[in-house]
Amino acid sequence: MNFVAQIERHARSILVIAFALAVAGVFAALSLPVGLFPQVSFPRVVVDLSAGDRPADQTALTLTRPVEEAIRSVPGVREVRSASSRGAAQVSIDFGWGRDMIATTLLVDSAIAQILPQLPPGTAYGVRRMDPTVFPIISYALTSDTQTPSALHDLAQLQLVPLLASVPGLARVGIQGGDIDEVEVLADPHRLDAYGLGLSDLVAALAANNVLQAVGRVQDQDKLYLVVSNSDVRRVEQLAETVLRSDAGSVVRLRNVAEVRRGAVPQWIRVSEDGKPAVLLNVYEQPDGNAVQIASEVRSRLAGFQLPRGVKLSNWYDQSVLVVQSAGSVRDAVLIGLLLAGIVLILFLRNWRVTLIALLVVPATLAVTVLLLNLLGMSFNIMTLGGIAAAVGLVIDDVIVMIEHIARRAGAAAAGHGQPLGREAVLPAAREFMLPLTGSSLATLIVFLPLSLLSGVTGAFSKALAVTMGAALIISWLMAAFVVPVLARSLIDFKRWHDPAAGREGWLERRRAGLLDRLLRRPGILALLAVPLLLLGALAYDGVQSGFMPKVDDGGFVMDFYTLPGTSLTETERELAQVEAILRGMPEVDTWSRRTGTGLGGDLGEPHHGDFFVRLKTARSRASEEVMADVLAQVESKVPGVQMELAQLMEDLIGDLTAVPQPIEIKLYATDPALLIPQARKVAAAIGKIDGVVEVKDGVVLAGDGIDLKVDPVKAAIEGVTPDEVTKAVDTALTGAIATQMPEAAKVVDVRVRLPDALSLNQSGLADLPIRAADGHLFPLRRVAGLTPVSGQPEISRDNLQPMVAVTARIEGRGIGAAVGDVRRTLAQAGLLENGVRYEFGGLYQQQQIAFAGLARVFAAALAAEFILLLLLYEQFWLPLIIIGSSLLSTTAVFTGLWLTGVDLNITALMGMTMIIGIATEMSIFYVSEYTELARRMPPHQALREASRNRLRPITMTTLAAILTLLPLALAIGQGSAIQQPLAIAIISGLLIQFPLVLLAMPVLIGLTLPRHEASTVSS
Repeated sequence: MNFVAQIERHARSILVIAFALAVAGVFAALSLPVGLFPQVSFPRVVVDLSAGDRPADQTALTLTRPVEEAIRSVPGVREVRSASSRGAAQVSIDFGWGRDMIATTLLVDSAIAQILPQLPPGTAYGVRRMDPTVFPIISYALTSDTQTPSALHDLAQLQLVPLLASVPGLARVGIQGGDIDEVEVLADPHRLDAYGLGLSDLVAALAANNVLQAVGRVQDQDKLYLVVSNSDVRRVEQLAETVLRSDAGSVVRLRNVAEVRRGAVPQWIRVSEDGKPAVLLNVYEQPDGNAVQIASEVRSRLAGFQLPRGVKLSNWYDQSVLVVQSAGSVRDAVLIGLLLAGIVLILFLRNWRVTLIALLVVPATLAVTVLLLNLLGMSFNIMTLGGIAAAVGLVIDDVIVMIEHIARRAGAAAAGHGQPLGREAVLPAAREFMLPLTGSSLATLIVFLPLSLLSGVTGAFSKALAVTMGAALIISWLMAAFVVPVLARSLIDFKRWHDPAAGREGWLERRRAGLLDRLLRRPGILALLAVPLLLLGALAYDGVQSGFMPKVDDGGFVMDFYTLPGTSLTETERELAQVEAILRGMPEVDTWSRRTGTGLGGDLGEPHHGDFFVRLKTARSRASEEVMADVLAQVESKVPGVQMELAQLMEDLIGDLTAVPQPIEIKLYATDPALLIPQARKVAAAIGKIDGVVEVKDGVVLAGDGIDLKVDPVKAAIEGVTPDEVTKAVDTALTGAIATQMPEAAKVVDVRVRLPDALSLNQSGLADLPIRAADGHLFPLRRVAGLTPVSGQPEISRDNLQPMVAVTARIEGRGIGAAVGDVRRTLAQAGLLENGVRYEFGGLYQQQQIAFAGLARVFAAALAAEFILLLLLYEQFWLPLIIIGSSLLSTTAVFTGLWLTGVDLNITALMGMTMIIGIATEMSIFYVSEYTELARRMPPHQALREASRNRLRPITMTTLAAILTLLPLALAIGQGSAIQQPLAIAIISGLLIQFPLVLLAMPVLIGLTLPRHEASTVSS
């Protein structure tokens, strides 16, 4: 049974199946996970290490290096990078893309666990897999003028966390800031000495007197009893009555030698919101969670929670807002695309029923596409949503060309060549158009195959885009081939409506015919026109700025800050108050949160380092980049002790996920590590003079100053102590010792024993610190130890076990390529780099080069695939060459479009340029297929002209529809649309050139390949 008979027989089934799939797609859209980024497992694992306070060089030697060497044995390790500071280190491990990162993370954890006994005593570590879920999707701040910081922390930990724990898809709720309650036992060393006691005696007594332990079981009268020794302490007053020593004459209690009171765990972290001390609640999603639904449920539950009087809960970050706004932009783009496509159909075909077919088929195609994404386990995110928006133009193209062909055949005014008219001609016309429709769809579809095989950050994002658009094209082909003809037979009344272009020659057709005749007579004009086009493309290529990811104004930005190394927490807070005053004076700033000593991305914490997250108002007169530049300029001029690094939120998140936070990173290596620090400072000073290179950091991260305590073993022996006993006594006196725990109604509170003034002790007080010898006498620390102030050691960075210092910088007002070119020339200056010093580029520039190289391979693969497809379609050599040549010429317009609009050449622009190859080839196939079909029944010269005339209207309609549909993205209308702006500009630019190339240049070029006598006939 032939095509027409099959469609006639199953027409109702086709419509029912299409309707059912579309409805299923609508329901799938409601359950599809929603997030900011695609569900990608980045091939990076971060290990956080801590082993108490110790010098950076000792940390690197005894802690970091053994861990690095152990991790090196894990399969798939490509790069290991570490930073070691005072007693803490962070190791970043990069693996190849495509690995099972869950299993790989477990292998890293196992490797460290095996060598843990060889690491310094007390070493703790954490292993985290880097993916988008390591960052919160929504965050709140608790502030109060009446509640204590510990009360706010308890409110968050004990009430709000359990309240949110059952939200579907929520992974955890992290808490930052506030105080953690503990009981402080402030022991007076002299009173202890009077009773012949020391701090260690006090710790032992508290532990021995606070007992809750099952000691056995007893059977009595057919019952089994559990015997529990219960002498636990539950109140501070009860703890103060703890007996330390007793004899016949007296009882020494804890209150006799120490002050017992409520206190807080000592910490060197500060958190604030809008300048007020705060407790932050950060909500994290599971990998397959729906960010929008989670955020909505969190908002709902918190809105229904009754806060204590005087407590304020404010939202300072909500990732779901950007996702929802991006979805709204896609919705608007689809509606605008449908409206504009409808206008195009009305203008050219002048029938509302024809327009109705497009208005029904396009949304149904997108709905079925969403269903396919659901079956493939994908999510709604900035890339899939952008892919749907960008695919609307391609979907409309398929619908338009099929409707136009049916209109031309079935709506003709009079029969020709014995062909049927009206309703009976619809299915034969659809069958006739199957080959060009299939070929053109394949031409665009095969471009997405190499795009989906890209690796790296580019592949992580392009795969989601390519799969989305590829799925849309497959569904679009099915809809255009089977659903559109059935709807056309059912909805269009061919007795009343005829093709308005039949037998008529409009203005556009007359202009096309005149231009084509002129070009056929003088083919050399094409070369004259191509030369300025190529020159303009070359000029634009040289002038366009290059970048990595598109710049998205997501309504907020991150500021990493650094005060001078060794700055006290109090002084850091004072300096940051000046920064907050600058933010408060910015009319565009809505709110901000600040972390001191830690960060959103889990940085290696130092008291002089932290970050701000600044959220901007929706209605504002300046873009985020302008506000960022203003903030930076004011901080540099008004708060000279603070250095800032600013980045937009999405840029910062991607930077943290890939460990390449800055566009410029110069990694310096040297045979003599002592050269690295002076060399880094020299390089930083040199590149800081380059135009557009800002926020230059020399990579030398100094820890705060320290006091070197050196115990003299001879003097210690005279006092009857060992150096180890002196060290432990100082540690207990300053840091304290957790003696026991005190249970309360909803939590357990530590009991810490320490000296009264330990947290405010200065160097002189430390020298006078009383130490108790074994025989009970007290002596000052200065008698057995020397105290020497030392400058803070620099943080030790290593790259694949090699000492390395990375100089970093941000770029402002320039492209990455131009700025790095200037940096290269600066580094090449004689005398800048010492002998034995070499450098490598890292950062976003390195990622850009990797991405561009991968996209260049994809571009070449797309060209090869298109050439093979064209050979299969036409079995000729010159036709594929002409089509590919015109497609390549269209891509030169991409550089011109980006240059004129001031948009960077980045990975999404290169994706668009690759897609132009497919779209331009699709447009060419429409013409060439018509030509080859006509050439079977008329002379080639006549077929060339006739094919150009026949394809004028469909190509014009599809080009207009595609350009108008992509226009909202090209203009970056709507939040989140900027990430697809370069892609839209690239496609529009290519279409503007390909349109005249197909209808005017291609007939001339094909005519030149004909035998001489036929070519002369064409020109005449």
